[in-house]
Amino acid sequence: MLRLGTREFGTHEPVIMAIVNRTPDSFYDQGATFRDEPALARVEQAVAEGAAIIDIGGVKAGPGDEVTAEEEARRTVGFVAEVRRRFPEVVISVDTWRADVGAAVCEAGADLLNDAWGGVDPGLAEVAARYGVGLVCTHAGGAEPRTRPHRVTYDDVMADILRVTVGLAERALSLGVPRESIMIDPGHDFGKNTRHSLEATRRLGEMVSTGWPVLVSLSNKDFVGETLDKPVKERVVGTLATTAVSAWLGAQVYRVHEVAETRQVLDMVASIAGHRAPAVARRGLA
Repeated sequence: MLRLGTREFGTHEPVIMAIVNRTPDSFYDQGATFRDEPALARVEQAVAEGAAIIDIGGVKAGPGDEVTAEEEARRTVGFVAEVRRRFPEVVISVDTWRADVGAAVCEAGADLLNDAWGGVDPGLAEVAARYGVGLVCTHAGGAEPRTRPHRVTYDDVMADILRVTVGLAERALSLGVPRESIMIDPGHDFGKNTRHSLEATRRLGEMVSTGWPVLVSLSNKDFVGETLDKPVKERVVGTLATTAVSAWLGAQVYRVHEVAETRQVLDMVASIAGHRAPAVARRGLA
């Protein structure tokens, strides 16, 4: 059972986490949801299309202008509070690596801290424990926040992913983060080249076998673009193919831009796997 905020999700229940970037320089939408009203409209649409989690980020993952903790908090804290007021049932996640920002958004109503940079600030897990919220434990290959990998190597990339993410999850548990609210994430593209991310996908079942719920953040990433030689705006098909493979291998939570399309892929895979009945079954029965 995965428990986040007021929501509980069964073992075979796929969960969509919709991305809402409060940044003026997002790699995907170039700031489309930087202002409050477009961002709130995005939340409303994502929830209507089937997202159970809204992931709010105040700093783009890639290199760019410096964003201080104060500025990150300014972009996210008030917005978290407003989303909490308007959408009381939705699970609110905040994508941050900073403990002080994590504490501020938890005070505002966040249910989950999405630590995409692999525990670079150990205090973030302590914040999650203090507030009783969930935590995403990600493999980033030891990279510093907002840096790109350069000639990174692993003897065995999945072995390193398992060592880091399970270690972070066990530390979080020892600090008091609820076990049912901890997830592990292989960190596609983070501290990895394209071949590493493809191998992490191919071997995702090894993460699932640990017993920790697995979150994947695949949406329109560079490893999809390089695999197919496609620019950012032409990576949806590759993303959905990777989503289907990840679902078949047992990932549970999907951080995405395209909510409606992802919902259809996850429902189809769940039905093929026998975990979901068809929405309609008339063929050959009339």
